[in-house]
Amino acid sequence: MLKRTALYDTHVALGAKLVEFGGWEMPLSYGEGTVAEHRRCREAAVVFDVSHLGTVAVRGPGSLERLQGALTNDLTKIEPGRAQYTHLLDDEGSVLDDIIVWWRSPDAFDVMPNASNTDSVRAAIGGTDVTADRSVLAVQGPTARQAVASLSTAAAEIGRFKVAAVDIDGTEVVVAGTGYTGEDGLELAVPNDVAPELMERLVAAGAMPAGLGARDTLRLEAGLPLHGHELGLGITPLQAGLGWVVGWDKGDFAGRAALEAERRDGVRRRLVGLISDGRQPLRDGAEILVGDAVVGTTTSGNFSPMLGVGIALGFVDTAAGLEVGDPVVVSVRGRQLDASITSLPFWPPRS
Repeated sequence: MLKRTALYDTHVALGAKLVEFGGWEMPLSYGEGTVAEHRRCREAAVVFDVSHLGTVAVRGPGSLERLQGALTNDLTKIEPGRAQYTHLLDDEGSVLDDIIVWWRSPDAFDVMPNASNTDSVRAAIGGTDVTADRSVLAVQGPTARQAVASLSTAAAEIGRFKVAAVDIDGTEVVVAGTGYTGEDGLELAVPNDVAPELMERLVAAGAMPAGLGARDTLRLEAGLPLHGHELGLGITPLQAGLGWVVGWDKGDFAGRAALEAERRDGVRRRLVGLISDGRQPLRDGAEILVGDAVVGTTTSGNFSPMLGVGIALGFVDTAAGLEVGDPVVVSVRGRQLDASITSLPFWPPRS
């Protein structure tokens, strides 16, 4: 049986196309489709139901020390009332999960793993799985704060990567200035019983409902990694170009020794952006070639609604010496598509 969020009936009423994702029945898109939802996020605001993502509540004395010893980033670089992106590694340095930590008060953390990894993350850090006890609405886009202001001015004023509890009509809602689209926005953790009403109010305030399809194309345009594609077993933060999430100046953490060895010896492959010469979408799992030599493989690929061309992320051998602007060929379903290495993010494009 697939799990359903507290917003399932709302999605049905809004005409969502529902699909299985990570053990959950989730909206892929709504009536106007993924491209329309994608563009609305870039130009105005959308609202996603991301309640399938996990929340592990870590509470009490010693919580900071426990997380410092398990996760890569250094929480002492921030403070209560802020959020931080981090990784959980295995002993070989592979990324078991990428995580956002909401540091709510000195001894209270909400650790937010990917949907399918909640159990393994909780096993590594302790705490209590409270995923079923709340819903999470992600409001993203240039006018996202205006939509949230229709619920609460205080909520709309929460800054980027800041976290606070606010009162919305007598209900405590935890709000974080985080997201996964490359746009400004907020994520609201709300009690399940008020989630449908709050989503309906956000839609009425101009936030178009958006599904997993747009969430994926938006994060790809923004050059953001997805676990199971750019992160996972055999992939380290250094290979993924995410060395900044490693707190080299703090104490020990899982996988540290392997990362130190890789940093010393140099990575054998690295994540790059690829942009095609035409509108044909690039796809994951495609070979990247220079001449007749295979130099890498794509990990995510699609059509960019904003650029009007195919884009992809992929790992290439460092020995190939590829730089931004270098031409490559991407072999997609038997077609050889001309492309080039490009800087990230794809959107907004760098001048």
